[in-house]
Amino acid sequence: MVEEDDSPPTGSPAPAAPVVIARWVQLVMLPLGVLALYALAHAAGVVLLLFVVAAVVALILNPLVSLVQRARMPRTLAVIAVYAVFFTALPVAGFLLSGPVAAQATTFANDVPGLVGDASGSLDDLQGFFDDKGIDLQIKGQTDSALATLQDRVIEGSGEIVAITGELLRTLVELSFYMILVLVLSIYMLIYAPRIGMLVRGVMPPGDGTPQDDFPTRVQRAVSGYVRGQLLFSLIMGTSAGAALWLFGVLGIFPDGRTYAFAFGLFFGLMELIPYVGPLLGALPPIIVALVQDPLTAVWVALLFVALQQLEGHVVAPNVFGRSCA
Repeated sequence: MVEEDDSPPTGSPAPAAPVVIARWVQLVMLPLGVLALYALAHAAGVVLLLFVVAAVVALILNPLVSLVQRARMPRTLAVIAVYAVFFTALPVAGFLLSGPVAAQATTFANDVPGLVGDASGSLDDLQGFFDDKGIDLQIKGQTDSALATLQDRVIEGSGEIVAITGELLRTLVELSFYMILVLVLSIYMLIYAPRIGMLVRGVMPPGDGTPQDDFPTRVQRAVSGYVRGQLLFSLIMGTSAGAALWLFGVLGIFPDGRTYAFAFGLFFGLMELIPYVGPLLGALPPIIVALVQDPLTAVWVALLFVALQQLEGHVVAPNVFGRSCA
């Protein structure tokens, strides 16, 4: 009878001994480490922010660079190819989206006087109701002035969306220098990513030798998975909001939902990138437009976004982030 050998096979990595840090060392070093990091971040200022942004960009693009490298392309050429595709796709996407958004912004600017007129009529009815009931509450005069001011502001703001203003150009010029620095830093980080990974492995405690326990790989998977999941999540929610508002417009529940479905859906999807308050900010424009037309319509639109939030929290978010961050 041959006895089974339970010893690990030759050549397999030995399990690493756990690193034990005394409790008093943790209590002393942790606050000092936090203070040191705060002092370093305060002293570095914009420089540290640029390095962090460049590192995040490199972590996001590194899987694409590795995928291009499989075609037996040198890493430097793979980095250049990925950035060339990225800077080609970005203007194309902006060009494709700018047309519908500009058209709907112009339509909205033309519809503002009618919306303000509807709101003024509703206020007339409300003021008449108060007068009939003997309620001494004057809301007509001040609100008319506020509506006129709001109309001027919205028309001016819509014009700024359609045309690029000088202020926006000046802001872009100021940010261009930092964008170039982030671009250069991220390119160097991608080119020397294998060396950076070896440096990080040398600093971090040893793992069990498997790719699943490799610290740089786990960080890259976590960051790229989160970004991929967040972009997919925003795309799904923005598309869902736009489709739902368009359906409300077709059914006659919210007529302007059909007119501005694309712009409202795009705005809602972008706001989903902002944690916590993003969904609320994304729902405000269609609710405000519906409120100007009819309070009951605003209630239906608000209920629509409440339903979207329930769908987001119970179906979309668990599935999207569960799969992308797994």
